Amino acid sequence: MQHISGTSRQQLQISSLEDKIASDNPIRFIEAFVEHISLEALGFTVQTIKSEGRPSFDTKLFLKIYLYGYLNGLRSSRKLEKECFHNIELQWLLEAICPNYHSISDFRKQNPAGLRKLFKLFVSFLKDADLVAGETIAIDGAKSRAHNSKKANFNQKKIDKHLAYIEERTQEYLTELETNDVKDNTVTVTKIQEKIARLKKNKIRYEFLEEKLKASGEPQISTTDSDSRALLVQGVVVEISYNVQAAVDNKHNLVVATHTINRNDRNALAAIAIEAKENLELETYTALVDKGYHNGREITEC
Repeated sequence: MQHISGTSRQQLQISSLEDKIASDNPIRFIEAFVEHISLEALGFTVQTIKSEGRPSFDTKLFLKIYLYGYLNGLRSSRKLEKECFHNIELQWLLEAICPNYHSISDFRKQNPAGLRKLFKLFVSFLKDADLVAGETIAIDGAKSRAHNSKKANFNQKKIDKHLAYIEERTQEYLTELETNDVKDNTVTVTKIQEKIARLKKNKIRYEFLEEKLKASGEPQISTTDSDSRALLVQGVVVEISYNVQAAVDNKHNLVVATHTINRNDRNALAAIAIEAKENLELETYTALVDKGYHNGREITEC
């Protein structure tokens, strides 16, 4: 028995991108949704048409890429760029236009407010389509580890500890310097002076961090991911993380509110619960949360 034969690569075919996309494919909804909204009204930075120079990409193009990536779990702008070249769905959606990863990344960085408003608009659409009941909503948080290491996270206690160590070591080196001056050991003296200079440089850095911490009014700061914080992840395990809050409607398990915070669930209930209420324009609903949210002040605000 022979193997199943494929189509020859040299076989000439006449077809279009339209023929390759099924009528019920979700990307057709992305196309219709983006084409029927006003990006200016939502606060997106829209590229204007110029009479000279290289033509720019339509802003709607990047929104389509963003929504396709969200739908398929693609977050990396570099991966999305690659998908534009070999993914038949994206070729249909973008009409075979392939922007580079830098332009895709810039769109996300330049339009955070517009994307938040777009999410609220989509939630309203789900409610109008009767896909959201708005009666019972479950709320929970998930810790997302930041790129910031523990060494690059500082509070006042940690800064004081570093400054005290620098002061102690500097005094030791100065004492050692006096001893070597008497012995006239030039090589050792030079090395000690270099160490003292390095300590002075580090002291200036920690003093700058101390000023920045006081100016922020926060109990801690991070130097790599400035919005991340040291959070209790599980038991006594502490990681530099973000806390992603989500509210999910029970009818079809659709997310109706979400935001990212830099504190634990204990102080997070009111903000996400009220956001869900406003997004769905509800008077009242039942919220389900675990005991990690138990806080009298937050419950009272709700």
